[in-house]
Parts: sequence; structure tokens; C-alpha cells
Amino acid sequence: MFKPLLHKFHIPVMGIGFTIDTPIKVARFGISSVISIVEDELIEQMREFHCRKAGEEYVPIKTGDEDWRARRITAYLNLVHRIVQRQTEQLRQLPFEPGSEILKYFELLPDDSPARKIFTAMMEMEEGNAKKLLQKQLRSFIAAGSIDVNIMSKLDKVNYAKNSEPLPTEYSDGHAALRGFANSELNGAVIFSAGFNPRLYAYLESFPDFLPDNDGAFKKKIILKVSDYRSALTQGKLLAKKGLWVSEFRIESGLNCGGHAFATDGLLLGPILEEFKNNRSALGLELMELCNHALVAKGFKPFVAPPEIRLTVQGGIGTASENDFLLDYYEADSTGWGSPFLLVPEATEVDEGTLQQLATAEKEDYYLSNASPLGIPFNNFRKSTSEAQRKARIAKGRPGSPCYKKFLSSNTEFTEVPICTASRQYQELKIKELKEKNLPADLYEKEYDNIVAKDCLCEGLGTAALLKEGLPLSHKLSAVAICPGPNLAYFSGIFSLKQMVDHIYGRINVLNQVHRPNMFVNELGLYLDYFKNESNKYLENATVQQTRYLQKFQTNLLSGIEYYRNLAAGLKQGAWSFLREMKEDLKVMEGVLLSIPMPAMEGAGNQ
Repeated sequence: MFKPLLHKFHIPVMGIGFTIDTPIKVARFGISSVISIVEDELIEQMREFHCRKAGEEYVPIKTGDEDWRARRITAYLNLVHRIVQRQTEQLRQLPFEPGSEILKYFELLPDDSPARKIFTAMMEMEEGNAKKLLQKQLRSFIAAGSIDVNIMSKLDKVNYAKNSEPLPTEYSDGHAALRGFANSELNGAVIFSAGFNPRLYAYLESFPDFLPDNDGAFKKKIILKVSDYRSALTQGKLLAKKGLWVSEFRIESGLNCGGHAFATDGLLLGPILEEFKNNRSALGLELMELCNHALVAKGFKPFVAPPEIRLTVQGGIGTASENDFLLDYYEADSTGWGSPFLLVPEATEVDEGTLQQLATAEKEDYYLSNASPLGIPFNNFRKSTSEAQRKARIAKGRPGSPCYKKFLSSNTEFTEVPICTASRQYQELKIKELKEKNLPADLYEKEYDNIVAKDCLCEGLGTAALLKEGLPLSHKLSAVAICPGPNLAYFSGIFSLKQMVDHIYGRINVLNQVHRPNMFVNELGLYLDYFKNESNKYLENATVQQTRYLQKFQTNLLSGIEYYRNLAAGLKQGAWSFLREMKEDLKVMEGVLLSIPMPAMEGAGNQ
């Protein structure tokens, strides 16, 4: 009996709380999704909520208990696992009757799924033994989507004991989160994002579930979110040398994504995917050789052939034709659809007020900001209550946020123990320092705005889940921060799960009337805007290093434009509708790129 082709997309992690319980909402339909495990206080609140809802006993794990952060994460993930197992088994037993979730399961599948084809044939049959046999076969196909977790590698803050002494490394935020997942009953994957953390990667070796069993299988898998091939190869080799296999590289657009935006040096998604496609087999062989050497040294059986390496892609996908092109031409195994699911209450945790704001937003409401205390560009939403709160605090002469959770505390300019640049403590100290410089008014204003742009994400990105479920607000703070990608500008309204899935598979179209170029052109436009801002920053008195950076950026963008031009020309006419308008778009955007002023190398200032 063959295994059914399930879904061709997954729901990536979004913020801290927007996908905190998405598996409970969608996994029983075979849809894979990702939980952020950075915020243990929110996780504990959601564990209590879902224990009560599921009729399970809730035993609190209190702050200050032994290893409370990791234990909270383990307990919550085990609860989610149990709930999804029960849901899936219950769905499997349902009758094939109108309104039943078992019908919904198969109706959501892509049209070319073998299971969907059998389902369609079964539904057209008269009652009888033959129909019952097909129903039995269909029940055996039902499987839950993967429950995966996300850890931002940079969020690995050292924690301190009550006597202000730093705790051992294994109690830092990222290490504790990883331990929480590793000790859970889940068979999913941990996704590392936001660069690599050698200490955190080394900690993976402590847990047998990440190493192969005698059959070469893994109980838990490793996924790396990357923005280019070089990063994937570097990190993959680092892990392979420890005997750790990367089961998936999750390729994300540098700028056409939600949350933090890790802009590449002008490397565009299409050429990046082409490099992965062309080097996929060689990558597997190179990593297997390194991995086998480490496995033998550890006393494990080496791999006979490279284990599967999945390639998935996400960031800015908006149509079924784009989705199919990524799967067919670049041979991606799955696509990630994030921000559009913020408009699907059946799938994500977005409070009613924010949901209505997103549903009626304009294109200009989505922008790349400096709000993140990590110092990384952050996709933001102008209408959010968090943004309104930030501005109100500035107007009152009290910029900055009270800092309770401290997940993003990394600055030691003024203190020995790191503090957060979004905190009121930091911003007051930084503004005081700024005033002492006696700068001209325009320069002072610019520096001041840079300081107060930072916003509290630890609280804001989890608040929506608490508001939606009517749970006690953390520290009585009700402002919601939300981080959709710019692609959400082309979706308006509130959608059911079926509507959004049908849109992904081309059965309906839910895009609004705003003109939308294809995803590659959209991404190129975002990079042009980013490059223009970077060039303006360094135009006067640029160092040699800064000038070389801009030149490399421009060269990569020009190379990407040429790649798309050749790609569009090489495809059969009309084969991919979303590429039809690219030729003219590329010509215009190339002209824009070449018109952006740049510092000359010979005019560069200090080294």
C-alpha cells in the first residue's frame, strides 16, 4: 500500500504566539506547522488553557522550579502531541457524512494526491461493499502533519542566579529550549533560524534522538532555515562533523518574509534556488562523508547512502502558479505559507482587533522597521497597538518599555548584566548620552529616532494569543506587536482554512485587487529599496569596506536580473503565467538599480 501524497505546503513559525498552538488547529488535517519555543511563560499559560480544554489535569511548573524553562516546554509539547494523536484517531473513525471532518481532511488535499483521487472516486460510488473497502483504505491513509519547533539561534541569553552569578551554559535560553524539545515525545524537527550558534549546535550531540538508530532513522530531525547555499553548506558541514544530519534546508527570502529580515548581499531567491537545485546531490554526498566519519568515531553505523535532504522554500509566495513553479522547476519538496494564515482564525492565534486591522490594511501599512532590539531589520505593521503604544510613550516623555522577560537583553554599553535596547532603562541612558554630545538639531533628531524605534517584542508578539483566548495578560500589557511579511498587502479579508488551502492549490483565488507582480519581481523591488537606503547611508565618507559591500550588492542584483531574464526566455511561452510580465519589469528595475548613486572606490574615506 502506497503512502499518500499529503500537503505541498507547511505553515512556518510566526512570531512568538501566532502559531503557538497551530498544530492543535490543523495537524489532524495532515498540515505541518511550527511552534516557537522561545517564550516559556506564554507556553505555560497555553498549557494550562489546553489542559483545561482537553480535560487533563494541569500541574503548574513554576518559575524558580528546577529547570523550569525546559520542563515547561517539554510538558507543553507532550500535551500538544497527545491532543493531536487523539484528534487524528477520532477523525479516522468518523463516518463519511456531510459536515464530517473526515471529508474535510480529503477535500483539503491537493487534486493530484493519490488519496484525494481515491476519495473522489469513493464519493461517486453507490453504497455497497466496494465503497466500504475504499473508505477503509482511505482511513489508513490519514496521518497528522508534522509538529515542529523553532529556536532562533541568537536567542541564547545567559541567565543568572539570584546572587547575580551566571548560570551554566545549559541553562541559557536556547539551550534550555532545545533540551525541552529533545526530552519531549515529539517525532518532529527542530528548526534553527537567525544564523548559527556553535555552542547550541554542539549541545545537539547530548541527545540520542538526533543521532541515527540502527536503521539509519531519526526520532527527531534537524532543519536549518537559511538564506543562501553557502550558509547551508557551512552549517551543514559543521553539524555533519559532529555526526548530526540536516534533514532539511528551509530556504527563505531575505526580505520578502515576515518577522526579522536577514538581507543577503543582493542574492535573490531564484538564483539561490537554482544553486540548491544544481548542487543537491553533491551536497548530500559531501555531508554524508563527513557525517560517516564522525558516526564511526562515535560507534554508530555509517550511512550506506545519503539520508533524505528536503529542500523547502518560503517567503512571499502568493499564487498557485508560483507555488507550482517552485515545486516543479526548482524541485522543492514543500512551500511555506506564513503571513496569509494570519487571516485564518482556524489556523493561528490573532486577536479580533488585530485581525480586523490586517483584514482591511493598505499596502503602505506594511513596512521594514528598526523595531527589533536585535538590530536586525524587522517587518512591521503600522496599525498595530504596539506601535501606537510606542508612540504614546514617546509623546509622554517616557520612551521605552518595562522589561520583564529579557529574552532580547544583549546590550552592555551601560551595565554589566545585559539589558534590552527596547527597555526604558536603556533608552533613558542612551538619550542622556546623546544629549551630552550637543549635536545639531537634525542629527540629534535622527539619532533620537533610532533609539526610540526599538520596541518590546517579548511581550507584544505573544499578546494576541492571550487576548484571543481570554487568558490573563502578561504584566497587564495588552498591546499587540505583529510582524507580517509585505506579501500580506495582497490579501484582504478573513478566510476559512478551506478557502486558504484552496487558494494555495489553485481551486479558488482570494487575492485582493491590488496589482501584484510575481514573487520574484516583488522581492527584487524590496531589495532595490533596501539597497537605495544602504547606499544613502554610506554615500558620504564611505569606507573602502562599505563601498565594496555596496558594489558587491549591486553586482549580485544585476546578476539576479540577468538570471531572471534568461529564465523567462528559456521557458515555453505561456507555460508559467506569473512570469509573463517579468521582461518589462526587469528592464525597468535594472534602470532603477543603475541610477542609484554610489560612492566611488577612489573616493572612499577611512579604512
